[in-house]
Amino acid sequence: MPELRAGGRQWTVASAANLLDALNDAGFSVPYSCRAGSCHTCLVRCVVGEPLDELPQALDADKRDQGWRLACQCRVVDDLAVEIFDPACDGLPATVSDCHWLSASVLRLRLEPERPLRYRAGQHLVLWTASGVARPYSLASLPGEDGFLEFHIDCQRPGAFADVARTLKAGDPLRLGELRGGALQYDRDWQDRPLLLLAAGTGLGPLWGVLREALRQDHQGPINVLHVARDSSEHYLAEPMNQLEHAHTNLKTELVAAADFHAALAHLRIASRQTIALVCGSPASVEAFSRRLFIAGLPRGQMLADVFLEKT
Repeated sequence: MPELRAGGRQWTVASAANLLDALNDAGFSVPYSCRAGSCHTCLVRCVVGEPLDELPQALDADKRDQGWRLACQCRVVDDLAVEIFDPACDGLPATVSDCHWLSASVLRLRLEPERPLRYRAGQHLVLWTASGVARPYSLASLPGEDGFLEFHIDCQRPGAFADVARTLKAGDPLRLGELRGGALQYDRDWQDRPLLLLAAGTGLGPLWGVLREALRQDHQGPINVLHVARDSSEHYLAEPMNQLEHAHTNLKTELVAAADFHAALAHLRIASRQTIALVCGSPASVEAFSRRLFIAGLPRGQMLADVFLEKT
């Protein structure tokens, strides 16, 4: 059976054991969220040996060349030595610049990184608390214009990161981990095509950044935004979206309460088969949006979707 080494310890594990499970069973508390290779919170660096990586495409080539692997996607088949991602050494320091409740359950968190971070609208970033809790969140800020990194945190239910986020105040330290591409983006080649932005809950966050990127690049086609929330009080960007709608004649927004979601879906249409749809929210909402778009005739390759998994 293979030997696994980490943190100055060495022990035997079952052949083909999941690397994340093997480390956590040994008491290392490697954080994770999705176990699907999406969140990137379980990064480890392989320093001796190579695991069987079941999802090598999940990491950029430069990360892989540095030895980084996603523990949840790796199996220990030979002797292996790893270093666990240490936010104190490997993470980028950041400071909380502002915490503001946009609704009863949505917290807007703004961070100032120690050095500028290059990113594009719609990407994800792993946030680490001082206590070692790590969770991926989508950026809602607009690169090159907003002087901060903005995140919309759903604090309706208890959760390891949400519980800490409720207590944050200006000046508190955080660490930034892996910056991820994410499925959502704006492409200049879409400039004359209809855009359909569909969001549920804080799935509006990354689409808020993508929407402003499209408008900044003077998007010429029609843009329709639909936001589904638990009730009218949770349409947390209603006022800024209304202001954008008044400033841009090609932008239309629709706010839908959860009770009216299926009725709104039944009336959902696409402007043309050239429409590009960007969808973000819970698995159930993304599935409902996707099914309706397919029925409406949207080609599958013209829908980009990000699914927000429940964060514990």
